[in-house]
Amino acid sequence: MEKEPLFLQPVFKEKIWGGDALQKKFGYQLPSAKTGECWAISAHPHGQSTIKNGAYQGKTLGELWEKHREVFGNESGDKFPLLTKILDANDDLSVQVHPNDDYAKKHENGELGKTECWYIIDCKEDAELIFGHTARTTDELRQKIEHGEWDSLLRTVNIKPGDFFYVPSGTIHALKEGTLVLETQQNSDTTYRVYDYARRDDQGNLRDLHIEKSIAVTTVPHKDVKTEKKVEQNGGLRVTTFVEADYFAVYKWEVEGKATLEQKHKYLLVSVLEGEGKIEKDRKQFGFQKGDHFILPYGFGVFTLAGKAKMIISRSSGN
Repeated sequence: MEKEPLFLQPVFKEKIWGGDALQKKFGYQLPSAKTGECWAISAHPHGQSTIKNGAYQGKTLGELWEKHREVFGNESGDKFPLLTKILDANDDLSVQVHPNDDYAKKHENGELGKTECWYIIDCKEDAELIFGHTARTTDELRQKIEHGEWDSLLRTVNIKPGDFFYVPSGTIHALKEGTLVLETQQNSDTTYRVYDYARRDDQGNLRDLHIEKSIAVTTVPHKDVKTEKKVEQNGGLRVTTFVEADYFAVYKWEVEGKATLEQKHKYLLVSVLEGEGKIEKDRKQFGFQKGDHFILPYGFGVFTLAGKAKMIISRSSGN
């Protein structure tokens, strides 16, 4: 098997709350100025990334997982475990909550649950997001939802570029207007809407809410899960560890100059948020730039990273 980075063609999703920041920031060709999501590294059937280079060019990530598991170190599991997105919240997203694996498997046709995390790429001044709730019991949660007591129920948090949030399943949450986020999550498309600001879609219809399922899966009382940020320097590379948790580990790489690394995992997922650079291995060079997404496959081994760039790196917890 040829050991080279696998570059991916993203899939774009139009959303009622989307905008054109993905084009302005990364130069992507968008379907419209209401594009909310870039599914950058995805093997989910609702939107599959396609390999752009090398021996697997033209194959979807899902096909690679099914037929060439050796690329991923023969990691076990029916589904590729992770999904990397970039979200453009040009308007407030609905307030939502995600189920855990057990609930989703039972109630959503075998779908995975959804624990996720956010890296704030950019946001307007004084931006905030919704993270958690104030209810102490499930009865109190139900009462506040049924009476529309959103101001007293929902917790808001001020944010700035570079912030990181770990969002376990069961956490009520919402991105708000003026926020650009890289999201690393379980490979799931299951979302329960708790509240949507009485917003109507393009046909004038109120969007569906999922109140009973939301109440059933919400963690009560809310728990802030602490993650320990760790920063290390390796030559010209600064590595920030954001989280190493049940489903994934997420890091930020900031390269300025050169660093020699070894890819020891079954695979690494890489999203380039700023700058450009190159990977040098076995006398070959692979250039990358802002907006690129690629996978470093199993057995990639020792390589040199050079340039000036900022990247978010992730891997599955079994990797």
